[in-house]
Amino acid sequence: MPKITLLQKIYGSNKPEDFQEAFNELFKQLKVKTEICGVTPRGWLQIKLSGEDQKFALNYLQKHFGLCPEKLENLTKFSTIRGRITHLGKSKTQLRVDIGIFKPKNIDAVVPLQNLQAQLLDGKKFALRKIIELFGLAENFPLTVEICGAAQENGTISAVLSEQQISTFSNWTETLLDKLLVFGASLPAVEYAVKKSGYARNVVEIETLGFLEHAVTCKLGTQAVGLIPKMGKLLPAALLTVFSPTKIIKLRG
Repeated sequence: MPKITLLQKIYGSNKPEDFQEAFNELFKQLKVKTEICGVTPRGWLQIKLSGEDQKFALNYLQKHFGLCPEKLENLTKFSTIRGRITHLGKSKTQLRVDIGIFKPKNIDAVVPLQNLQAQLLDGKKFALRKIIELFGLAENFPLTVEICGAAQENGTISAVLSEQQISTFSNWTETLLDKLLVFGASLPAVEYAVKKSGYARNVVEIETLGFLEHAVTCKLGTQAVGLIPKMGKLLPAALLTVFSPTKIIKLRG
């Protein structure tokens, strides 16, 4: 089987081979061998499968981790795909999302500011930088978008947030629980940091958003921003942001 490209990025101080053991453990009951081949120029993880159960393993990977479409022809209008935010802060009018299209060239989805305002803030005219701050958005934030246009010559394609993504943000907000979002660290590293920092009693759960992206849900009354000093020291290569439901609700009015 030719190598496949997962919708999972490896970046920062992390290396592709760090995840070989995890794949071995994942498929230890199957007659399949996984071999990590490396990453694409933009960080998407590539692997090879071989063995009797390779088809089953491929279906599992597609369902649970997603596969990069690689080519534009593999996407259609109204397709939904879970990409990663990229080039954050380089535009004041749109959010750019790497959706795993890189053959023969990179094509990113772009979500216009006015759509973000309508979908996330009931149409209130907040600047993009404020939306980024409110929702804890960051480079490599996993974001599910719906394609709604044709590819442009500048290497972009129009999109909006998918219903699934809007639902995720709504559910996070309704809990009223702060989330500390971690980018660039493995789950074991985040679990260790929570325990070592002494914040285990302040945390409800750690939700995995991707191989290197996690949401640490705080207990009611605990502000996620207060976890950053200690957690940051224990995760020096990671980026930490905050999702604050109370701030979102207050600004929505």
